[in-house]
Amino acid sequence: MIERINELSKISKERKLTEAELKEQQELRKQYIENFKSNFKTQMKNVYIKEEDGSLTQVGKD
Repeated sequence: MIERINELSKISKERKLTEAELKEQQELRKQYIENFKSNFKTQMKNVYIKEEDGSLTQVGKD
């Protein structure tokens, strides 16, 4: 996915993208961002802060 996003970006610097390429680029970027958000939320669910009293507070609550 990243390779194709980068490829389309490079092409756009050389010439104007076709309508199909623009649509593909937008969809890939949208999908990439959604994947990133999902992965980040999952990671945050596994992060805890140790409070002064020794208790743990989960950072990424649902």
